[in-house]
This record gives sequence, C-alpha cells and structure tokens, in this order.
Amino acid sequence: MKKTIFTFLSFIISLSIVSAQKGIDFNKKYAAGGKLLMSVDSGAKNVYYSSIPPNQPNTYFNYLPEVSNLSIQIYFRKNINTQNYRYTILVDDKPLVVNKSIDKTQLKDVDMPDEVFSSTSLGTFAIKGKIITVLAYSIEKPQDIEKSVFYGKIIPKAKITRIAKLAVTNEGAKYSHLFISKSKTDIKFSEEDLQITVIKNKSDIDYLYYISIKDKKTDETILEPTPWQYGGYVEKHEHIPYLNIPKRVFKKSGEYEVIIRPFIKDHEPPKDIERYVTRHTLSITLEEESYSKKDLLVYGLIICAVFGAIAGALLTYVKKKEVKKLVQQYKEKEIVELQLSSVRSQLNPHFLFNALAGIQNLMNKNEIDNANKYLSKFARLTRNVLNNKELVSLAQEKTLLDDYLQMEQLRFGFSYEIKTNDNLDLENIEIPSMLLQPFVENAVKHGIASKNTEGKIEIAFSKNDNNLVLTVADNGKGFSADKKHEGLGLSLSKNRISLLNSIYKETPFVLAINSSDAGTKIDLTLTDWL
Repeated sequence: MKKTIFTFLSFIISLSIVSAQKGIDFNKKYAAGGKLLMSVDSGAKNVYYSSIPPNQPNTYFNYLPEVSNLSIQIYFRKNINTQNYRYTILVDDKPLVVNKSIDKTQLKDVDMPDEVFSSTSLGTFAIKGKIITVLAYSIEKPQDIEKSVFYGKIIPKAKITRIAKLAVTNEGAKYSHLFISKSKTDIKFSEEDLQITVIKNKSDIDYLYYISIKDKKTDETILEPTPWQYGGYVEKHEHIPYLNIPKRVFKKSGEYEVIIRPFIKDHEPPKDIERYVTRHTLSITLEEESYSKKDLLVYGLIICAVFGAIAGALLTYVKKKEVKKLVQQYKEKEIVELQLSSVRSQLNPHFLFNALAGIQNLMNKNEIDNANKYLSKFARLTRNVLNNKELVSLAQEKTLLDDYLQMEQLRFGFSYEIKTNDNLDLENIEIPSMLLQPFVENAVKHGIASKNTEGKIEIAFSKNDNNLVLTVADNGKGFSADKKHEGLGLSLSKNRISLLNSIYKETPFVLAINSSDAGTKIDLTLTDWL
C-alpha cells in the first residue's frame, strides 16, 4: 500500500502544511478551504514535511530523499470559487506549468468527514534527484504568493569555509581570517576584538540551515538556533552566507561546539539525523583570563607609573576616545547596512509582484507565446534580483536592465536604447545593485505604458570628470513633483540613496528629477566614483 502524506493548502493564510494521514483534522476551518494531497511511492521510508524556515515565512520545504515518484491532487471546499486561483509548477527552476487556473470540468466530488470536497489531479512527477516547486496565489491578492518546495535530492552537510575575527584598533576596523581544521579552530580574543564571523559555503538552500553553539563542558546552549544572515557580506565584494557572533557570547575560556543543521522536521532517530549535521569545535581563549598573579602585579606597577605622569595619562585618554569613536562609527555603519538590507528586501518583492502581474496580464489576453517569452526573461531576472549582492558591475546592471526592458516590451511595445561611453570599463566599475531598475520600471509603468509603440526610453552610462552619471529618460506624460504618485519603487529608491550617502560620505549620490508633459529625465550622479 502506498504511503500517503497530506499537504494542506490555505491560499490566503498558508500554502503548505503537511501532516501524516492519521494526523488530519477535517474539522479545522481553513480560510480558503483548499488543500493538496500528495502521494509518494511505497519505497519511501523517510519523508520530512512542512518545514517552514524562520527566515523564509512563505516557503514550505518538504524533503523527500527516498521518493521516486510524486503525485499531487488539489482539493477545494464546495463553496469556494476555484476560478480565483492560479498555480505554477517548476522542475529544477524550469517552468512546467505557468499561471494555470483550475479546470472546473475536471473536479470530482469527494466525501470526507463532516464535509464534501471537490478535487482534481495536478499530475504525477519523477522527483528523484530533482526539485519541484509549486507557486500559488489568488487573483484577488496576487501579491500573496506562497511557495512549496519538494526536494528530491540529498541535503548536503554545511561546510564552514572560514572564521573571521573583527578587531577595532587605532588604525580602524580590521578582519583577520583564521585557519580552519577538520575538527577544531583556536581563537584568542584580545581586548580590541569585537566578534567572530562564521562563514559557510554557498548553496541553493542556504535559507534552510541554522546555527547554534553550546559549551562542551557544561552542555549548555549559549546561542539558540539562529538562521544564517543569508545574502550579506563580510568584506567588500564578498557575498556569502555568514553569522556574526559577538565576543560577549563566550563568558569564559574553554571549548564550544558549533552545530549547523538544516531546518527539517525530525522523523528519524537522532543518530540518523546526525548525517545532516555539521559540528565544529572552537577553542576560545579570553585574554583577560590569561594573566597570572605575578603578571597582574607587574601590570599594576606599570599602570601606576603611567598614571603618575600627566602627559601619559592625557595620551591614554585621547587614544581611548579615538577607539570609542571608531567603535561608534562601526556600529552606525552596521545599522545603516541593516536599513539598506531592509529597503532591498522591500524592492525585491515589489519588482517580483509587478513582473508576475505582467505574466497574468499576458495570460488573460491569451498571448501564450509572449507569456512564455516573458517568463523566460522573468526566470533569469529572478536569479539576478534574489542574489542579494550589494555591488554589481556596470555590465551586470546593463544586462539586468536589458532583460527587464525586453520583458516589458512584450506587453507595451515601446522602443528603448542603452548607451555607454567607450571610456567606461563596464566589467570593473561597480555600483549598488538594482540602482536604476526602479527608475526604469517607473518610466515604463507611469510614463510610456499608454503610448504603446510610440513610447521610448533612453538609458545612458557616462563619465563626467571623475563622476559616473546614470541617466533614464522617457517621452511619457510626466508627473508633478508636488504630488505623491511616483510609485513605491521610486520612493524606496530615494530612501536607499539617502542611506547609501550615509556610507559613501566622500562620494555622495546626487539625484535630479526633471518632468514635464514632454517626458521625464532622471540623472543620478555618483560623485568621484571613478
């Protein structure tokens, strides 16, 4: 007999909650009445289901390491209007079904405890060694997209590639990278050290892993399970999964165990779960604990002598003030970087939801070929948008804009041109990622969308002395600067530029917007950037 697992779908509140057949509560009232029945082949002994990673609240991860075939049926309560729902199925990130509606003619009534449901099959899929992703949403709330991932590969153990230690001295903040052995790393904290950063190898499922730390002597957990800071960076140009651990976490010298494991529900004995867990020992030495009584006596005499000299006391005071100032500057920069990350996290779904609306628009107009072309561009754009790099080359930014404009051409029919100066090295000049995309999107949606083939957009990358000048111009209807109708993307971009100026104080970003009935022109100058 086949082993059957149910994944409940609530299209409004949550998309995927999987439970064993014995655990179903048919009396529970779901917001939309929807659910997804998943059957796996009889050879599957280990199935992990309904894992919701803390840092991906709308993603539902189902791990099927021994499953060969997966069949899916969708169920609805009888009073639900199924025509309001759409779903997309991806196999290894390639579209299999796109923005498909429910075929009412295929629905069959099924009697269940206390209620009657209607159901239809979504198909049977070979899952071994593949990733099947189901995206679903209601056309009434297209922005509320939920994702279910069915992972048919073996989840690899995470690998710690490096551990970096951050110190703040009179010369400024500095990272030092420590040697990583197979089982243990020695770390000696001085007074100047602030934290260590554990750096993991990058993978497609970084969001699934979390890290905890325990004292090996007392078996006490000193750092509760924490998701990786996915997509951030430790050094300039380095975009990797990492986690900052303040020095204060380690109360005393000794050995501590770092534990990294994927966020999957446990249905196996602990010894079997261990195959997914990475363990690494940190041997911590706190410098303030390493002094002997003799050392303390010597240091005490030296300190007394130093404080006996007025000049020495003043010099010590000045140095301490400088260190505090550097620490404060570092903390302020860290806060700004977190705010920038927050703005990016709002820009990404804003772009994705607009793009999905474009796919829906083409599908509703029955332009299937254009919808497929649009989705192909959208898949590539999604990878570029979600890589969370803060800095990208001008060449990469140009490619992203080119893909986006080609995608939107399918809907609106306008023409565009991207110009670059010959004296600009596009591959080696970097700018903050997605810097121009919201301005270009605003030009399309609020400028030339209604002009069809008469619409025109011009983008230019140019050099003015040591300044990099980025320009977006359109021949749309323009807008009044006194009215707040510029769109969420433009508003977020202005906020982002303000935050960037808090970091790049020596090379400020200057934004100029000129709009009239003849069109809109936006100039963004990166001062002394070249």
